[in-house]
Amino acid sequence: MGILRCFKAVVAITILLFLNACSSLPPQLASDNPNLVTHYNVWQSQLQLKPEVRLGGVIAKVTNLADKTRVEIVNLPIDSAGKPDIDLEPTGRFVAYFPGFVDPVALADGRLITVLGNATGSETSEVGEYQYQFPTMDVTGFRLWRVEERVVIYDRYSDFYPCYGIACNDIHFQPRQGRVIKDVR
Repeated sequence: MGILRCFKAVVAITILLFLNACSSLPPQLASDNPNLVTHYNVWQSQLQLKPEVRLGGVIAKVTNLADKTRVEIVNLPIDSAGKPDIDLEPTGRFVAYFPGFVDPVALADGRLITVLGNATGSETSEVGEYQYQFPTMDVTGFRLWRVEERVVIYDRYSDFYPCYGIACNDIHFQPRQGRVIKDVR
């Protein structure tokens, strides 16, 4: 009976770890606001309302000012866990203001980020030589993400499994195929 209890405990712990590993919104990005805006185009259409916003993307530029840090972000759509979708095209740019000093190394250009904050309107600045109208926000929470790569290998398997002797010879000498999968974590 002790082995059965131990087995049940291991299964329960495994299930809990699996459920915990499933995509869920990080606490620093959580909001109880039912009118939270999570789409860039919706935010642009509601700039005058100054809604609470959760958006993500790629950091393009970081500028430290006297009392805050200006972070220019190239918007990428986010999923329900707040992760930017690196397989989709950017939909625009926005500026997120962080209170105080934030080290530019921590928010380095090219990093993936999701920010939560209150919209403050818009400002005009340049992207190269082009004048661009940036929606702006004051950040109340954020999460930096990293891209993990893993390789998936596809093997040919014999019809005989487990395979012994001559039936297995063709498996060991076939070329392998694979692909790199990129996940945001």
